[in-house]
Amino acid sequence: MPQENFLSEKQQLEKQIQKLQRKMRTLHTRQRRPVINSIIKSMQEYGISAEEITQAFDRRQKSPTTTSSAPARYKNPETGDTWTGRGRPPRWIVDAEAQGKTRDSFLIKV
Repeated sequence: MPQENFLSEKQQLEKQIQKLQRKMRTLHTRQRRPVINSIIKSMQEYGISAEEITQAFDRRQKSPTTTSSAPARYKNPETGDTWTGRGRPPRWIVDAEAQGKTRDSFLIKV
């Protein structure tokens, strides 16, 4: 009997999970529909074709979303870590300066 109860309860839970998953898909579709309609309205308003959107989307996927990084200007000879010289200095620069070394001693010479 305990095995039958387990299987019955398991089946009920699986049905509940499937029902909740269907509800989630429906909710997701309902939330997306107004966004899609807004996009279509804007496309029509500005005369944008689906091909233009596809091309723009493809270009965006190919190009990095981060800003271009500056080349490294400083290098830690012990670890190989680098720093561009922008923003907050890394700990290895701060520690070296605390020991009396100059930042220029870490400059990457081209």
